[in-house]
Amino acid sequence: MANCLTLKKSNCKNCHKCIRHCPVKAIRFSGNQAHIINNECILCGNCVVVCPQNAKQVVDGTEKVRVLLQSGDPVVVSLAPSFIANYEGVGIVSMRNALKKLGFFDVEETAIGATIVKTEYERILREEQRDVIITSCCHAINLLIQKHFPALIGYLADVMSPMQAHCADIKKRMPNVKTVFIGPCVSKKDEAEHYEGIVDAVLTFEELTAWFESEKIVLEKELDCDPESRARFFPTTGGVLKTMTQNIPGYSYIALDGVENCISALKDIESGKIHRCFIEMSACIGSCIGGPLMDKSHHSTIQNYMSVASYAGDEDFDVIQPEAIDLKKHFAVIEHKIPMPTESEIMSVLRQMGKIKSSDELNCGSCGYNSCREKAIAVCQGKAEISMCLPYLKDKAESFSDTIVKNTPNGLIVLNENLEVQQVNNVARKIMNIRAESDVLGEPVIRILDPTVFLRVRDSGRSVRDQKVYLAEYKKYVEQTVVYDPDSHLLVGILRDITEEEDEREKKAMINRKTVEVADSVVEKQMRIVQEIASLLGETAAETKIALTKLKESIGDE
Repeated sequence: MANCLTLKKSNCKNCHKCIRHCPVKAIRFSGNQAHIINNECILCGNCVVVCPQNAKQVVDGTEKVRVLLQSGDPVVVSLAPSFIANYEGVGIVSMRNALKKLGFFDVEETAIGATIVKTEYERILREEQRDVIITSCCHAINLLIQKHFPALIGYLADVMSPMQAHCADIKKRMPNVKTVFIGPCVSKKDEAEHYEGIVDAVLTFEELTAWFESEKIVLEKELDCDPESRARFFPTTGGVLKTMTQNIPGYSYIALDGVENCISALKDIESGKIHRCFIEMSACIGSCIGGPLMDKSHHSTIQNYMSVASYAGDEDFDVIQPEAIDLKKHFAVIEHKIPMPTESEIMSVLRQMGKIKSSDELNCGSCGYNSCREKAIAVCQGKAEISMCLPYLKDKAESFSDTIVKNTPNGLIVLNENLEVQQVNNVARKIMNIRAESDVLGEPVIRILDPTVFLRVRDSGRSVRDQKVYLAEYKKYVEQTVVYDPDSHLLVGILRDITEEEDEREKKAMINRKTVEVADSVVEKQMRIVQEIASLLGETAAETKIALTKLKESIGDE
């Protein structure tokens, strides 16, 4: 398969939107990046359309076409009939004039090839006794069958697509000509490269519009009226059938659009429920006018259909019908390289995802897969990661956060901006004598705590940290920290119970006070004793002095 789609890794945000919209789940995730699985992709273009980051891009063919134009050979455009819906009010004459300004030799409508193809379908229905016939105009549907329903390849009409039939006709009429198909489809790029020598290059309407803008070419509003243009209905749902004669006895004619509807029908065919039926299948809702590369401003299927219907005629183009052998197209099975895992491998992954029993399998589709089992198979095949399961991640995150909340030694209380309790852990309940969490959840915090600090933090946005508070109602001392998270609009209160510390500090303070009192008492007593001793010593000294003086005087008298 041609590498028509590329991935801008820097743009991919691992949102899984592409896998949710991929009808065949041909996208794998590795390293938080989406990767397209080429041998499973059917090039429907859904991932390009839905990617919110423009991480999926269609490989631009403009430069390749510029090289063709410079080759010296005439280059003729096969213009898809859906152009009338993409370029409102602009007919084939105006498109031809504009494209010639870019250097193209001529422009024809792919609807000419559609007339050839529908005529061959009518021949097969008349002359060949086939049970079920599936149209082969849509390359994405062809790839769907080749890759995902290989047993049904025999039901595909082995006929060229209108693009191929028209380009082959152009080359037959004009020697040395190069052909370029322009349309709204991604898969046509692959079809052109796979079946070499028929279509030399493919441009999308987006690429053409960008080219016109770069060359400052303005399309003129004009509409021609060609009664021989019934095949212009081909890009609409049921458009192939609308151009065909449906007169084969016992045959049913059905038109289906959208890959999911086509897959459902293919499963019915595979199980033998459908017989004697001609089925027109289109991958896009609304068929080609709902193509992934139609101008984004033209996304109304009804409006696009009305544009086609008002432009299409009532008769067929006058064509020279080729021999059936010249319109033959071979379809080969495109094998998948990834084997199917065993049941034990699937169950092992389911258990890792927390899917122990059937009731655990929510099949919510958030990962992009239709069921948990389908996701588990993708994990086994290396296409998906266990972490893509949203309930698994949610449970894991909640379990982890609950473990932290339950085992932290601090009390935690979480409030919303209305100061209503959203969460309270066991430690906080113990501090505030709360019997059960349900008693306070959703209640105003004023029921259990003074809201002043929470109000101040909420209104100022400034946190309060390690504020010592006495909760008189609970006879507890706490160090409280209050933080406001503007992203989640929540207030988180952290309460560290310091009651024992405060009690111990009080005991130490009391002992210190008593020690000081005892010391003061001892010192005071000692001072009294010293003073008494000093007083006694003073009296004795005085008496001794008097006695000695008298003794001295009496000796002196002698």
